[in-house]
Amino acid sequence: MKLKEILAGLEGLKVRGDLEIEIENLDRDSRNIKANSLFIAIKGFSDDGHNFIQTAVEQGATAVMLQEGADLEIVKKLPKEITVIMAKDTRYALAICSCNFYQNPSRRFKLIGITGTKGKTTTSFMTKAILEKAGKKVGLIGTIATYIGDEKISDNERTTPESNKLQETFAKMVEAGCDAVVMEVSSQSLKLHRVAGCDFDIGVFTNFSQDHISEKEHPDMQDYFNSKVELFKMCKTAYINADDYHVAKLSKLVPECNITTYGIDNFCNVLAKDITITNSYVDFKVKLGMRNERIKTGIPGRFSVYNSLAAICIGEKLGASVDQIKEALENVRVPGRSELVNNSKELTIMIDYAHSPESLENILNAVKSYTRGRVISVFGCGGDRDTSKRPLMGEISGRIADFSIITSDNPRTEDPQKIVEQIEEGIKKTKGKYTVIVDRIEAIKEAIKMSDKKDIILLAGKGHEPYQEINGVKHPFDERIIVNDIIEGKI
Repeated sequence: MKLKEILAGLEGLKVRGDLEIEIENLDRDSRNIKANSLFIAIKGFSDDGHNFIQTAVEQGATAVMLQEGADLEIVKKLPKEITVIMAKDTRYALAICSCNFYQNPSRRFKLIGITGTKGKTTTSFMTKAILEKAGKKVGLIGTIATYIGDEKISDNERTTPESNKLQETFAKMVEAGCDAVVMEVSSQSLKLHRVAGCDFDIGVFTNFSQDHISEKEHPDMQDYFNSKVELFKMCKTAYINADDYHVAKLSKLVPECNITTYGIDNFCNVLAKDITITNSYVDFKVKLGMRNERIKTGIPGRFSVYNSLAAICIGEKLGASVDQIKEALENVRVPGRSELVNNSKELTIMIDYAHSPESLENILNAVKSYTRGRVISVFGCGGDRDTSKRPLMGEISGRIADFSIITSDNPRTEDPQKIVEQIEEGIKKTKGKYTVIVDRIEAIKEAIKMSDKKDIILLAGKGHEPYQEINGVKHPFDERIIVNDIIEGKI
């Protein structure tokens, strides 16, 4: 594709060189550059792509893009035959160039974007299940992995991929014949323009609560919320949670979007009634078509009602029948979301990704409501993330759980001892019984040792993750395997 075609839609560019050259590849990572490539330099949180321009040229880049304000000495050192482009925002430019390079694949299927502090993954899997029951081929991109139909294409390190990788994946989904793509859209991806240029048909806002406040994410809650709102400026249709005060503001903020509300407690367009919650499922009534239908899903908890309602709205919009919706929701399972671990001791051990104050409170209240014995909470907080939530999560577990074990999550580059001490500050405000065991395997061992069949052990925070990140290294850590290895005496 000619360089000028790749740059279509970008305004205010300054160019030195030939725009008629053929480009065969584009990337922001110099390690992926080969002959006839466009290298787009981005100043990141830890690395500055402008420092790798020379490397990219040596590897075959015939065009480079710089951020306005970059050191022009870089340009002076480049060979004259290299086309140089200067853009106001190279992150945004990467997204638009990627859309053009891959021929705007998101225009060739129904694209559903799901955002919110929690519930994105479960709602995505539920939506995929409903649409597949309706006979559609569905792609899914999210926190756990990327799928085309039943095939897992990749495990994912971040919720929403970088824009060039995202468009490349979309192109593969078009080639595979996908009718619809469901994707989780993180606040970071919206803030950093990873989804710029995407043609969203439907947006969902599940809920909003404290999370992702740190130097490398959002400076405050307003910035976090404003980032999420951007999705709905890109959507034709949206479904939002009427029971969430922040989310409910959306109708006034984005009047051009056709918004439908769903909920349990407040006035809304799609209302769930007569809710029953057990330790293995939830069911409720909702009006589908002209009749009230009873819906059952095998993911327990009140939050599953909200996630189901969002998926039902999307399914109805895209032509799924009542029977298809009911069958899909009853059978759907989501890795690391209220996931029960089978084990030879027949203990009730649940793995859940809850890693924010509200998500921890929700899952603890959910299991507390149906557990005959004690709720044993095993949790930590991730390093290099929002520190203010640590004491809050300690206080929540101390208040709700019958016994808490404070341990490590993904300490990343922080000292895990300091993280658990910050969590402990919160739990000390309660009368809750607890202990601190920094080693997560030892913490799980202790929970198993102290529990019986009437109790439930909640392993919160890691969910689907098969690793534990310590000082930049991801060590194998799949809690499903670890639980059974402990019970069988292997570790």
